[in-house]
Amino acid sequence: MSPDGSFKRVDAAWRNKISKEPGSMFPPEKNRYHLYVAYACPWAHRTLMTRAIKGLEDVISVTVVMPVWQKTKPDDPNDSHNGWIFADKTSGKVLKNSAGLGGPFPSSYPQNAEDPFYNAKSIREIYEMAGDKDGKYTVPILFDKWSQTIVSNESSEIIQMLNSEFDEYATSPDIDLEPEDLREAMQSVDSWIYPNLNNGVYRCGFAQTQEAYDVAIDELTAAFDRVEDILSRQRFIAGDQFTLSDIRLFVTLLRFDEVYVVYFKTNTRSVANSSVLLNYCRDIYQMARVAETVDMHQIKEHYFCSHPDLNKLSIVPRGPNFERMLKERHNRDDLGIKRPKISVSDDEKSPPPSEASVVSSI
Repeated sequence: MSPDGSFKRVDAAWRNKISKEPGSMFPPEKNRYHLYVAYACPWAHRTLMTRAIKGLEDVISVTVVMPVWQKTKPDDPNDSHNGWIFADKTSGKVLKNSAGLGGPFPSSYPQNAEDPFYNAKSIREIYEMAGDKDGKYTVPILFDKWSQTIVSNESSEIIQMLNSEFDEYATSPDIDLEPEDLREAMQSVDSWIYPNLNNGVYRCGFAQTQEAYDVAIDELTAAFDRVEDILSRQRFIAGDQFTLSDIRLFVTLLRFDEVYVVYFKTNTRSVANSSVLLNYCRDIYQMARVAETVDMHQIKEHYFCSHPDLNKLSIVPRGPNFERMLKERHNRDDLGIKRPKISVSDDEKSPPPSEASVVSSI
């Protein structure tokens, strides 16, 4: 937090690269790497979407942590850190929020897991085991199981690695989410979407002065309108082809109406009230394998229940059922044809858009 009350995000500390270059410390290999993620976290959601679209489910394993932050050193009264914890499949313990209020929350959901390697209880323990000195215990983590260390915790770089370095093992290697001819356009849109929308929602929600909030909400509103204008003229944010920039944008828009409008006070705009952006989100949500990366229940439970200073009793608003809106047919086909052609088995093929599957909200 800066002196003027504005929210300042700390940069990721682990920035190693998986590379096919000879002599690389982290070469691409099947079953060597693991992702620690949360369905709730938009930065982690980027990696889940990229992994799914590229067809890397059998190449890079995943553990999904629980949505509601808890104390990561519960036996130390002098340690106040709250963060991501792993599922507890055996105790049947009932949880409250980190202030001891709200809930009750289960200690496990079917789609969340215990740590498969070290019996860690929290993401913090994974960082500490790897010798982290930064103290920013975030997801996603791209972890090297062989050398037992963190490769990267920077989502924007992880998705680039997943896109380009594992094609030898991917079921959809022909999909390029960062094509050479669109890289300049991608860098351009990313440069203002990240600070004003992806991080802009947090700048609004965590602002500690009216002035800081007013600056953030003005910049977010302008960026929202700019995105809407661009997407009224082309199918995807960087041009006529689906790219990593669309993944980066989609994970924010997905959470916008259900969470950010209420929780982070971004109520100058609504995705549901924009035909352009609603149909853009439908287009992406209905791509093969995308809906299975979405768990709106865990998204909402995380945000509304993990910050007692913003929502003391962890009451989760009902919301507009935005995910149901995403199953309706979209109108984006007239703006371009270059959606990813994902290789799927007959059992995996997507149903018609009006019946698109979705991870169940518990």
